[in-house]
Amino acid sequence: MSATIPAAWASATWRPFRNVIVCRLVPGSEDRVGSVFAHYDRITRPQDLGVVGRVMLSHHDLYLHVLERKEDPAVSGQRRGLPAFQAIAEAIAPYVTPYPSYWENPSHSVARHFYTWVPEGGVTGERQLTVMVQRMRPGSEEDVARVYAESDAGPLSAETGITGRWLYSMEDVVVHLLEQDPVRAAAVRQNHESLRPAFAKVMADLAPYVSPYRPETWQNPRDSVARVFHRWTAPDWQPAD
Repeated sequence: MSATIPAAWASATWRPFRNVIVCRLVPGSEDRVGSVFAHYDRITRPQDLGVVGRVMLSHHDLYLHVLERKEDPAVSGQRRGLPAFQAIAEAIAPYVTPYPSYWENPSHSVARHFYTWVPEGGVTGERQLTVMVQRMRPGSEEDVARVYAESDAGPLSAETGITGRWLYSMEDVVVHLLEQDPVRAAAVRQNHESLRPAFAKVMADLAPYVSPYRPETWQNPRDSVARVFHRWTAPDWQPAD
């Protein structure tokens, strides 16, 4: 399931700075967790702290939280979480638990960003964001980035309507944020025979490093797509502000 990018964002070349939080999730608890954030998104103003959107997703026993900011906190200096952070943490604690083996504090749930590709000159128009999850051989970020960089340097990304790609890792998990022109992406899904060899090469090149998160239930690439269960964007903010 893809998340719609707000029209005010899609009409410009600006993109948010995105952090990805990876945790474990009690399956079936999405509505409980989503309702907690929906409540605090209504009664607080995350945008005053630089947060202008969030996409929350699940994939099997994984909780994924894509946090969208006006800019990189290392640049803005806005590193504070919501004033209600402690109340939120307590409310979701029965359902959301740390993923990494080295976890000691909340910052350890933030995945490592290791690859970005966006087309030269920027893009405008409607865009959608799809989040995919796979297993990754630990320590193979450079190899995975190399495969995507080689593909993105060719015509495949433009031909399939890709307007941006971001990769993040957390131990043995790789999270792939894929931004696309929805019209062109749908057309490719309907008639992709001419592109099949190019897709097959990318998959073959990635095979030594990545695999389905749940191979016993995986049947096709759509089974790697995470499900959106909460989406919030600041209603009174746009990139020009």
